[in-house]
Amino acid sequence: MKFDVSLALTFDLIPLLKKHFGFAAFRPHQREIVEDTLSGRDVFAVLPTGGGKSLCYQLPALARPGLTVVVSPLIALMKDQVDALTAAGIPATFLNSSLASGESRPRLRGLHAGEYRLLYVAPERLMLSGFLEDLKRWRVSLFAIDEAHCISEWGHDFRPEYRQLASLRTEFEAVPMMALTATATERVRADIVRQLHLREPRVYIASFNRPNLNYRVSAKSGAFEQVCAFLRSRSREAGIIYVQSRKSAESLAAKLRLEGVPAAAYHAGLEAAERSRNQEAFLRDEVRVVCATIAFGMGINKPNVRFVIHYDLPKNVEGYYQETGRAGRDGLPSDCLLLFSPGDVQKYLQFIDEKPDPGEQAIAREQLRQMVHYAESSVCRRVELLRYFGETYENVGCGACDNCLSPRATYDGTVDAQKLLSCVFRIRQHSGFSVGIQHVVDVLRGGETERIRRWGHEKLSTYGIGRDRDKATWAAVARELVRLGYLRQTPGQFSSLELTPDGMTVLRQRGRIMLTRPVTAPPVTRPKVGDIGCDEVLFDRLRELRRQLAGKLGVPPYIVFGDVSLKQMARYYPQNDEEFLRINGVGDRKRAEFGPAFLEAIQDHLQKNPRQMFAEDAFGGG
Repeated sequence: MKFDVSLALTFDLIPLLKKHFGFAAFRPHQREIVEDTLSGRDVFAVLPTGGGKSLCYQLPALARPGLTVVVSPLIALMKDQVDALTAAGIPATFLNSSLASGESRPRLRGLHAGEYRLLYVAPERLMLSGFLEDLKRWRVSLFAIDEAHCISEWGHDFRPEYRQLASLRTEFEAVPMMALTATATERVRADIVRQLHLREPRVYIASFNRPNLNYRVSAKSGAFEQVCAFLRSRSREAGIIYVQSRKSAESLAAKLRLEGVPAAAYHAGLEAAERSRNQEAFLRDEVRVVCATIAFGMGINKPNVRFVIHYDLPKNVEGYYQETGRAGRDGLPSDCLLLFSPGDVQKYLQFIDEKPDPGEQAIAREQLRQMVHYAESSVCRRVELLRYFGETYENVGCGACDNCLSPRATYDGTVDAQKLLSCVFRIRQHSGFSVGIQHVVDVLRGGETERIRRWGHEKLSTYGIGRDRDKATWAAVARELVRLGYLRQTPGQFSSLELTPDGMTVLRQRGRIMLTRPVTAPPVTRPKVGDIGCDEVLFDRLRELRRQLAGKLGVPPYIVFGDVSLKQMARYYPQNDEEFLRINGVGDRKRAEFGPAFLEAIQDHLQKNPRQMFAEDAFGGG
């Protein structure tokens, strides 16, 4: 199905945007993506979490006839999005394994009757032969492939079932396709275009910068107490704590409940019913903290997640970026804390060694190396994150990460560097081959390992000259010398350290080398970027009203209104329908359904409390 370019360019999208979604302006790239889609072009969009990916296919679905099919990897995403669309008066449905046959039949009848504008479906269901035949009768106008990085082996969440989607191009040659993801390096982007057979797609890559997020890395020491202290300082806020294992998710949630924190576990090993209950409790603000493996959160549309904690080291930067991106989707200030321990690195290396495929091992080791580099770096966190995705951060210091707010001390590390560089040199000179970090550290500390004896490394002049430092300290020095370009770490299972030309020069000339102290636990300074000053008493009252209305409707509170909408109400005190419609997120349907209750609450508040005044600011679009 092709559409006239002139139709897309002359169609006034703003009234449709305001009527159904309550936004008066587009976010970056949204208008262009929608217009290209309406003109029948293939589109590939990389928009960060919270950047408005969903609207890019939801708005075109309302602007033209036909059915928009959204391919989604998680059941949770489908229900969440359909609930939100239904609340906005948009006919949408989903089909997946969570539905009994009695629930599926009326939805299928509605699809045959052309009653829906959007259908959410999992890739494995989509590619069933009988289902493909149904799709051909339902006048599909667009395929939107969400979380498109799942199709690439280089993506952080590769899913083999996504590879079947390549045949959509053959089965529906004339139907345009849209691929969307929040996280993709240049390599993954090229792979997505190739795997989906996108035809000369228009590519849109938004900035990966999330200015409202505060990034912080702390040394992991007494992790549970660190988490408790963090949560005590945010007693009314909701967040996600990511852990490495299912057992850790359950034990951490149980310990937090004993501390009085409403917490629940979420992982793939739970019964589906329990997993669903815990997720719903979090979405409805009945549970404040979810302790989860990476199975949780993909596509969860809860906008008021105020923090994300990584209790264990993430496996790769892309996964870390996407998981932290689940905080602050509404643009309000939110915190991202990573607890870093070199011990976590060793655990992951052991897991990687157990992988049967050498190719998978190589990819996993490189991804882990990049993650450790980020955790230990003394450079602005935003600079490091954006550089990973091929973007340059132009500002000098972001003012919202630990390295900018509390720079770590540097020290004259010339002696330590000379010892380590010299040890690497002597091992290579003596044996004719290079070794890994762990062996270099063992030689420095005078270890008595089987390899040291076998290779005669106890005879080296550098043997035992580093007994005054523990293993973790020497390993951190080695990794920093790699970051500084004095050492190179070879890829592969048996990664080794080698001197670079710069390393050889500084070793011979005994040049001065400044090193950075390891990460500690600096005091928390929360960012103000994206904050909205408001009448906090009224805000609390509106939150309670939202909770009550959501409870009656059986939906999560943010389906009624997000925090940004409530904060604007508590800042501008709308008095009538016209003023209420100016609030971000208020469309015609929500004005009619919820406007009277909120306007009454605001008027009642003003009768008992003085109106507060705030400096003007601007609010974004959808």
